[in-house]
Amino acid sequence: MKVGIIGGGVIGLSSAYYLQKSGHEVTIIDQGDLSEGCSYGNAGMIVPSHFIPLAAPGMIAKGIRWMFNSSSPFYVKPRFDLDLLKWGYQFYKNSNQDHVRNSAIALKEISLLSKAMYQQLNKDLLFDFGYCERGLMMLYKTKEAEHEEKETAAMASEYGIEARILTPEEVQQLEPEVKVSVRGGIYFPGDAHLTPNALMKGLREYLKERIHFLTNTKVTDFEFENKKIKNIQTDKGEFAFDTIVIACGSWSGLVTKKLNLNLPMQAGKGYSFTLPDVIKNIHIPSILLEGRVAVTPMGNSLRFGGTMEITGIDHSINMNRVKGIINTISDFYPEMKVKIPPSEKIWHGLRPCSPDGMPYIGRSKKIENLVLATGHSMLGVSLAPGTGKLISEIINEEKISTDMKMLDPERFHR
Repeated sequence: MKVGIIGGGVIGLSSAYYLQKSGHEVTIIDQGDLSEGCSYGNAGMIVPSHFIPLAAPGMIAKGIRWMFNSSSPFYVKPRFDLDLLKWGYQFYKNSNQDHVRNSAIALKEISLLSKAMYQQLNKDLLFDFGYCERGLMMLYKTKEAEHEEKETAAMASEYGIEARILTPEEVQQLEPEVKVSVRGGIYFPGDAHLTPNALMKGLREYLKERIHFLTNTKVTDFEFENKKIKNIQTDKGEFAFDTIVIACGSWSGLVTKKLNLNLPMQAGKGYSFTLPDVIKNIHIPSILLEGRVAVTPMGNSLRFGGTMEITGIDHSINMNRVKGIINTISDFYPEMKVKIPPSEKIWHGLRPCSPDGMPYIGRSKKIENLVLATGHSMLGVSLAPGTGKLISEIINEEKISTDMKMLDPERFHR
C-alpha cells in the first residue's frame, strides 16, 4: 500500500518506521526540512508515570493563578479567537475526576506499550540515541505539591506502576553530585529517558534509504472522491496515496479544517536550553514541581525545559518565562549556578494540545482512507513508538495492542 504521512516529527517518523517494516511504500510530507521542531529540544522523558491528562481537577484554578505572573509555568495569551474559546470550554468540561479515571488507563497502556517499543528499538537500531532506564523523580518544596503527588503515587500503585515516596535525605542519596533542596519527592523507577535530537537524526538517516521524503512542501488542500481523499495538493504538485496519516503536531487542526474535520488543537509553547560538559551532573531525570521544570541528563550535558504558553502558532521567545525556569533551578539546586542563556541559545517548540489532554489516534469514520496520529501534548517523544506501532496495526487491519476508545480522533464530533 502507498501511505502518505503529513508531518515528519517523532510521531510521523515512528509511524513511517513501523509501516515500512510492514512492507508499505511510505512518503513523508513536511513543510520544513526536518532539522527542527517540537521533537528535537524537549526533555526526552519516557514516562509511564504520566498517566494523568493535562485536563484534570485543579488545573483551571492553577492556570488562572499563574496567568497573572509573568514568569509562571503556564500562560494563555488573551485574544478573541473562536477556536481558543471552544478549546477552553472543552478543557473546562474535561477537568474532572471522572475524566482522569477514564483517561488514566488508556494513557498508562499506550505508555507501557511505547516503553516496550523503545526497549526493542534500542536493540534493533544501529545508532545510539541515549536510551537509559534510571526512572524519574517528581520533586516538591511545598505541602500542597506533596499532597498532590502522594495522591498520584497512590493512584499509580493502584494501576500497577511502582512509586516510592522519598524523604529529602533519600532524594539526596540518589543525587550524590548536586545539592538538592526539597521537602521530598516521588520516585518512579519504571520511567526512562533518551536524547531526542540523537533519536530524530538517527531515525531520519535510517529511513532515508527506506522511504521517500518530500521536505519544504506545504499541504494546501485535498481532493475527494467517494468519501476518500483522492490526492493531496501541495505547493510542489499533487500526490496520491492509498492511505493518508496526519501527524503534523500543532498544525494538525489547521490541516484537518481543510477536510471539514473538527480537531480541537492549541499550540503549547515550551522552552529548553542545554548545558554542555557538566562536571557535577544530575543522575536521575526530575521534574521540579512548583515551577514545572523538567531536568534531564543527556550524556555529559544537562537539559532544562519548561513552561506551557497557549499562544497560537507563535515563535517569539518570552524571556520572563525563561527567567522563571532559572529561578526554579536555583530554588531546587542552590549550589548550581545557572545563568540566563542568550535568546539564540534557547530552543522552543510548539506542543500539540487537545482540550482533554488525550492524543488523537485512529481511523476517521468520515474519510475512509484517513488515519490520525497527533495531539500528544508534552508526551510526543514518550508515546511515539507506541503510536507508530498502533498506526501500523490500524492500517494493516491487525489486532490492536491497546484500547483505543479514549483516543478516538473524532470524539469532539459527537
